[in-house]
Amino acid sequence: MTTYKAPLIDYKFLFEEVFDVYGIYEDLPNSSDLTPELTDSILEQAGKFAEQEIQPLNYPGHEEGCHWKDGKVTTPKGYKEVYQKYIESGWTQISENPIYGGQGLPRIINAAIGEMNLSACTAFGIYVTRDGSIAAIENNASKALKEKYLPKLIEGSWGGPMCMSEPHCGSDLGLLRTKAEPRTDGSYSISGTKMFITGGEADLAENNIHLVLARLPDSPKGIKGISLFIVPNILVNDDGSLGEKNGVSCGSIEHKMGLNGSATCVMNFDGATGYLVGGINKGMHAMFSMVNKSRFTIGQQGTALAEVSYQNAALYALDRLQMRALTGAQNPELVADPIIVHPDVRRMLLTQRAFAEGSRAFNTYIALLFDKQERTENEKEKQTCDALLDLLTPICKGFNSEMCTESVNLGLQTFGGHGYIRENGMEQFVRDARAAQIYEGTTGIQGLDLLGRKILASQGELLKVFTKEIHLFCEENKNHRQIKPFINRLSDVNNQWLELTLKVGTQAMTDPNNVGAASVDYLMYSGYVTFAYFWAKMAKSSAELLEKNDSHSPFHQAKLQTARFYFERLLPRTSLHAELILSSSDNLMEMNSDHFVF
Repeated sequence: MTTYKAPLIDYKFLFEEVFDVYGIYEDLPNSSDLTPELTDSILEQAGKFAEQEIQPLNYPGHEEGCHWKDGKVTTPKGYKEVYQKYIESGWTQISENPIYGGQGLPRIINAAIGEMNLSACTAFGIYVTRDGSIAAIENNASKALKEKYLPKLIEGSWGGPMCMSEPHCGSDLGLLRTKAEPRTDGSYSISGTKMFITGGEADLAENNIHLVLARLPDSPKGIKGISLFIVPNILVNDDGSLGEKNGVSCGSIEHKMGLNGSATCVMNFDGATGYLVGGINKGMHAMFSMVNKSRFTIGQQGTALAEVSYQNAALYALDRLQMRALTGAQNPELVADPIIVHPDVRRMLLTQRAFAEGSRAFNTYIALLFDKQERTENEKEKQTCDALLDLLTPICKGFNSEMCTESVNLGLQTFGGHGYIRENGMEQFVRDARAAQIYEGTTGIQGLDLLGRKILASQGELLKVFTKEIHLFCEENKNHRQIKPFINRLSDVNNQWLELTLKVGTQAMTDPNNVGAASVDYLMYSGYVTFAYFWAKMAKSSAELLEKNDSHSPFHQAKLQTARFYFERLLPRTSLHAELILSSSDNLMEMNSDHFVF
């Protein structure tokens, strides 16, 4: 059985030393009362809840899975009771708008809580994350719809599934067939089938408020003809009470390779009553606020699973006795040495650690951007946040999920044959992690979004916002004694990032397939450079604290040592990705389609 300990010390380090969170929030409206004492208290309690209430659900819930019968979904034993405790404790309200019952605390706190929940039990953590649905309604719906649906969504007594994909179209939403027929009372009749709907039906919330993409009869083809609708599972009366059952049903649940405690549903809408969110044919615009928050959550899922896998692999490596160290017996009183003495075991553990802690810093930075974007009154700062979020969200989702899969596999490998045994829990992390590379858009889609729709479409301007920030950091610290080697490497890959972008953009002018051929490697390259920036920042803070206090803090020493590992053993992977980025699409496209199957 696996264990989990919330990374409170790491969050304290990030908030207070790396990002100066409290200094930033002093200058943001309605944020100046945030203090280290308040944050520490909240995260300590959230960590206890994750460790003591949520984590015990993980393995039993995976083994039991969800149940479907007559259109009803039952979650694994214990889920419903812990869910009720969670919402009664107010955890779903932490960072939401006080107008609708939220507590209005910064999203950076909610992001930290979200990671803890997802580490403790990813399947359960997904149920209590509804930032995307809330954002879509709050940013696009009418005042009446907001007042009717947001309080219960924020309270947690109602769920908010996103209903986008359909069996025939997957991520190509322009092909969707779900219909929306206008009614005389201003509502719409929604008919169609949606697939891969996380939490589409479950016994946790008393009602589900589905956000459904559908097409009006006279709407244009493709994504330009898509609208967004609120479709309650149970209709809501004008006084807020629940009324009749709507024309919504769960046709089945998917039998997946992982996340067994999370119900992934086929949802049928049969003349269901729906309400337009935003304008007609403006559904994709309304979805953007939802998609960014949801992709960020998947990026956090990558961090969460890498962290819990690392924790258990490290504990195992300290305890498991196998062979002797290459330099001679380290524990001669024992029959063998702990496997932590072996270089390859350390390679695996440090890769996991470098990813988990690097991605946590990256996620914290993005959560800060969400807060600044929502709270700042400075229009220029808001535009900068918009640009950075557009650029970094696909990197967060795509790179974090890719590196998570590598990380949890290394955790299993550290256990050797015991990692393959189900009862030890490590193979569950591998199963649970794999979906993150797929849902909310595959890695290929994230790469195309990043390189094509974001960077090349803006003629590189979005990228320059971030590379300029990295450049300024490098200039300020180029003579920093302790981290100068890191700064030199960071500066080199940051400059190369711009050069590669120019070259691949030039290639795309003669052959658009070059964008698709380069996109995943471009995303991976971007991820490694982004992590290098945050590892350099963490290394700087750690080095200065050690020098200032003349201390030998194991925590800060480990940060510096992990940073060195990252720069010397992981960042060099950019060289391979750089070569692949510039390899033309000819070697992919020259084969006749019929030759793929014989």
